[in-house]
Amino acid sequence: MLRRRHIYLGLFAVLALYYLVSRRRPPPAQNLAHVTPPKIWHEPPYNTPIPEKYYHTQNTTERASAAIVILARNRDRLGMISSVTQFEEKFNKKFGYPYVFFNEEPFSDEFKREISALTTAPVQFGLIPPEHWYQPAWIDEDKASRARSKLKNAPYGDSVPYRNMCRYQSGFFFRSELLKPFKYYWRIEPDVRFFCDIDFDPFLFMQGEDKKYGFTISLPDIKSTLKGFWPAVVEFIQENPALLSPDNALEMLKDRKGYYNMCHFWSNFEIASLDLWRSPAYLKFFEHLDSKGGFYYHRWGDAPVHSIGAALFARKDQIVRPLRLCKCTRFINLRQHFFNEIGYAHMPFEHCPTGPSYERGRCTCDPAKNFDRGGFSCLRKYDELFDLNRTSTSTTVALWNGY
Repeated sequence: MLRRRHIYLGLFAVLALYYLVSRRRPPPAQNLAHVTPPKIWHEPPYNTPIPEKYYHTQNTTERASAAIVILARNRDRLGMISSVTQFEEKFNKKFGYPYVFFNEEPFSDEFKREISALTTAPVQFGLIPPEHWYQPAWIDEDKASRARSKLKNAPYGDSVPYRNMCRYQSGFFFRSELLKPFKYYWRIEPDVRFFCDIDFDPFLFMQGEDKKYGFTISLPDIKSTLKGFWPAVVEFIQENPALLSPDNALEMLKDRKGYYNMCHFWSNFEIASLDLWRSPAYLKFFEHLDSKGGFYYHRWGDAPVHSIGAALFARKDQIVRPLRLCKCTRFINLRQHFFNEIGYAHMPFEHCPTGPSYERGRCTCDPAKNFDRGGFSCLRKYDELFDLNRTSTSTTVALWNGY
């Protein structure tokens, strides 16, 4: 009897232990069958049009928390009149989003009067604080002057105001009190062109689809202006791995060996989340770059800073039309859209919609002049993402010959 009791007790102990262990196990695989797998794209996502629900808001009160943000000077008055007139005709007279203008000097009464007359939307004019615009006192001017002399043959290579602008757009515009009420912005500039009727609301699209950054044109930057830039980025990544988005788009910025491929989103057109730039991660990233003095000792632009900032701190599916910025080969699940619908030109390059979007937008541009398929566009590199026959790229981040 005693032996039989020991057997029963042992069997009970085994069953109890199994029960306790099984309670700690993850659910069996069959219980996860209801989870919808991520969509597998077999073609570039921009072939999928903007959902129809974003086309039917013109005559409603549904709007995103967004503004049109413009950096301009008084001498840009005529170029700004041209841009705003087209922008109103093609988009904003239907949606009424407010404008916020910035200048490092007070806008003239003439500028404010003539711009305000172009729209029924609210218009505000802001003055940039000197500490946000001018070259910091800690910059070694002798060293900066020598750098400008070396870069005099590069576009804006010898310009201090251009460097001020790049630093301001990279790290300060979004801190303005005038922009605090807003979550999204659309950046436009003087003397740009809009070719198509924009009958959908890009801001509601960004909000509804949880996107953080959108653009129309991408191209390689000028290598001579970015000396020291990629090493500074690599240093930040190595020192702050926990700040990166777990599903970031860093791979988009690398070539096969892990070097920066020089491509960037052309930031003179961008529709983006202000909270992306306001995040502690991006602010720390900007402060790290700024501490290197590269905006003045070289000629680092706001376009590569924004491009890498978006790639590091947003999920890859939150970048609208995230061009494949390298000859990358890994096939990844994505939920993305290319703003093919918005015809746009900033000389000397232009994006002209193709396919049904051209007709729906009643566009006036020539698709044959579309920069997207030109030799300097990075769009072809994005398309390579969907080539199932290619293999993964390097997972490392490397320095590129001192750049």
